Amino acid sequence: MTRKLSMQWNLRQLMAAKGLFQTSELIPLLEERDVHLSRQYVHRLVTKPPQRVNIELLAALCDILGCTAADLLEFRIEEVRELRHVAGDTGPGIGELRPIRATIRRPHEPQ
Repeated sequence: MTRKLSMQWNLRQLMAAKGLFQTSELIPLLEERDVHLSRQYVHRLVTKPPQRVNIELLAALCDILGCTAADLLEFRIEEVRELRHVAGDTGPGIGELRPIRATIRRPHEPQ
């Protein structure tokens, strides 16, 4: 078995719990904490899990929402079973069909 790590980004849920239902409501609260982001970036931050998060942004979000980083980022470890191929169980073969050797000839060469 292999372990697969997944991340749950809970910003939208925590915003809703605080009564913030629009992404634009978050912008002035971030600017009060000296974090200046564009409206588009804040929208992406709320709607999709980010690939990277700046520490200042993470601290500002935790301060605004009254939560911890563990509340914002919830990590899950899933056990994934690997499928193994059993010897002798290879599926249908090609039977008597075999490739034909190709001969490449240039136009100016005799056959």
